[in-house]
Amino acid sequence: MSNTDQFLQAVQSGYSFKGEHVKIGCAMLDGQVLSGADVFIPLKTLNRHGLIAGATGTGKTKTLQVISEILSDASVPVIMMDIKGDLSGIAAAGTANDRTNDRCKLLNITYTPAAYPVELMTLSNEKGVRLRATVTEFGPILLSKILGLNDTQGGVVSMIFKYCDDNKLPLLDLKDFIKVLQFVSNEGKAELAKLYGNISSTSTGTILRKVVELQQQGADIFFGEPSFEVDDLMRISDDGRGMINILRVTDMQSKPKLFSTFMLQLLAELYATCPEEGDMDKPKLVMFIDEAHLLFDEATDALLKQIETVIKLIRSKGVGIFFCTQNPQDVPASILSQLGLKVQHALRAFTAADRKTIKQAAENFPETEYYKTEDLLTQMGIGEAF
Repeated sequence: MSNTDQFLQAVQSGYSFKGEHVKIGCAMLDGQVLSGADVFIPLKTLNRHGLIAGATGTGKTKTLQVISEILSDASVPVIMMDIKGDLSGIAAAGTANDRTNDRCKLLNITYTPAAYPVELMTLSNEKGVRLRATVTEFGPILLSKILGLNDTQGGVVSMIFKYCDDNKLPLLDLKDFIKVLQFVSNEGKAELAKLYGNISSTSTGTILRKVVELQQQGADIFFGEPSFEVDDLMRISDDGRGMINILRVTDMQSKPKLFSTFMLQLLAELYATCPEEGDMDKPKLVMFIDEAHLLFDEATDALLKQIETVIKLIRSKGVGIFFCTQNPQDVPASILSQLGLKVQHALRAFTAADRKTIKQAAENFPETEYYKTEDLLTQMGIGEAF
């Protein structure tokens, strides 16, 4: 048996699945697309989380869009974080050209341009449906973690929430929280000390400064009513396709703390709201987080642990999370270990640090006699991936 026949047999046996699955491309050998070496993804694996990585211009965005279209066609709703503003094109039908025709011929597929059902959303004053949440919905523990408070300061926040709950005072936005914080620091200090114990002025002062810091990143826009509902993200369009919700966060690059705050709230809300589903044949919802480093760069240790916990547990709720980033090392190792699918586009090797990253990325793939992964990671063309 020739090397080509062995390779073809290995691919065909490796990508044969019983459940519902979809074709995403063809395998290559010695730089050539091999007819019949079809590569499939079983829909069952798409709620086991994933990573789409690669240098700028290597095809990450198209991979993200193609997987989103696959899910939509399978009646699975999608939510995408659009950091660069280049994902909303999925709402309009594409146009065929010589390059797409040539590629479709190689892959033995038919390209039919189609527009997909899209809902545009926003966290700021950009166009789209505004997503908001109240301070009460965050709860004292999550709010304390976002603010980076210690145990003593977190206890004060819990006390404030308890006082507001007992007195039926709604905490809708950060201004409400600040007003109550000022009250318990001054005229209400004796009342709270009598009911719940003494509160240190140093602690309330620190909490106030942390809240103001969050406000400086534009958090006032996010906190308030009406609150977003998880069910709004899980809609099916009239033609049976899953709705693609595109959250426009192009102005979040300079506000990483606000972005990570929103993401944690969204994940926590999804986990709390969705019922336990077990191992589903296909996900109920898949979320794509583009430029994932923004989520982790400014996150505190407590925040990272919270994200890791949710990622570990949310799969059983039928929700899949995909991180999209230039460098796989942007995602913490504890979270990378939870990701079941990896699409690795080309990486660039300009520095010693780059070469180290490429070597680490290569070691994450199974050993094979057909490729030298470390070398190919720098040689792949646009739209090619491991």
